[in-house]
This record gives sequence, C-alpha cells and structure tokens, in this order.
Amino acid sequence: MMLTDVTGLCGHASALAACVLLVPAVRSFTWQRLSWLMAAVFLLVLLPLNGLPLAGYTRGMVGDLSITTLVLIGLAILRPYGIVATEKSRTQLLIFIAVVALIFYPMTLGISLYDPYRLGYGEAGFFSVVLLIALLAWWRQSNLIVLSIALATLAWSLGVYESNNAWDYFIDPLLASYAAFAVLRKGWQGWRTKALPAAR
Repeated sequence: MMLTDVTGLCGHASALAACVLLVPAVRSFTWQRLSWLMAAVFLLVLLPLNGLPLAGYTRGMVGDLSITTLVLIGLAILRPYGIVATEKSRTQLLIFIAVVALIFYPMTLGISLYDPYRLGYGEAGFFSVVLLIALLAWWRQSNLIVLSIALATLAWSLGVYESNNAWDYFIDPLLASYAAFAVLRKGWQGWRTKALPAAR
C-alpha cells in the first residue's frame, strides 16, 4: 500500500469516526469513553471487508477529502474536549469556501473557456494569489482560512495525496456542498430572526 493510499484512507476513517458525534446518545459520554469510541470506529473502518476497508469504499465513491475538509472534521472531533474555534472564524471559512466553489466549479465544468483547475499544477501566479488571500485572511483575523490554506499548501508540497493538483487539497465537492448549505442555512436563520420581530 502506498503512502498516498494510507493518507487518503485515514482521512475517510477520520470522517467516519467523527460521525459518531451525530448520535444523540453519545453527547452524554465522558471524554474518555468518547475517545475510545472514536478510536474504535477509526480502526474498524480501516479493517479489510471483502479485500477493501469501509473507508476504501467511501474513498472510491468521493475521492480523497481535501485538507480543508479535514480541518473542519478535526474541529468537530476536538469540540467535545473544549477545543473550539470561534463561530465568526468558522463562518468566515464556510463563506470563503462557498464563494470559491461558486466561481471554481462552474468554470471547471465548462461555463467558461478558461479552466482554473490547471492553475493548481504549480502555476506561480496561482500560489501568489493564494499567498495574498492568506495574508488578507491573517490581517482580518480569519484564522481558520489561514490554517486551511497553510496546511493544504504544505500537504500539496509533500504530495500526501495521489493528486498533484493543489485544488484537490484546498476544496472538494462534498465540502463545497456542505459550505453552501451551511451559509444558506445561516442566512435563512438570520433573516428569520430579523423578520419575526418586525412581523410582530
């Protein structure tokens, strides 16, 4: 098994382990029991099932998870232990992802004659823009954006995934869908909060 297979499978195993946090009964667990449970699920989904682990099946369906996705999964796993990001920082990251996805995916799928995906193969201009975005995010104290960009760039430079395109380290379709849904949901909740008092 190649290193890129190990990193890809571990990413999916982490996501599946984090899914236990969605079970209501788990919320009453002590942090020790929760740790053992997530560790057990992580190892279980890496065990071969008909020659392929469960994490391998999910990886085969959606591909490797972007580093940004793993940052959000990591935050979800750490939340029960009291390690949390500010709501503002998380919202900023989700809005950033949603905006990038709104521009990137339509252009990549052919709505434009220009395909931005090819920039991710190491174009100096692309990484210059990424650096500027990271600096702007740092200036705006958008720490999760800075962290995601830094980790994704490092992972790409080390070649931890099969893909050699930086875009695959920054964003993936599942993340784009989740970010769009989360931003729309937050916007709807904000509108209802303002609209309901006005209606009264």
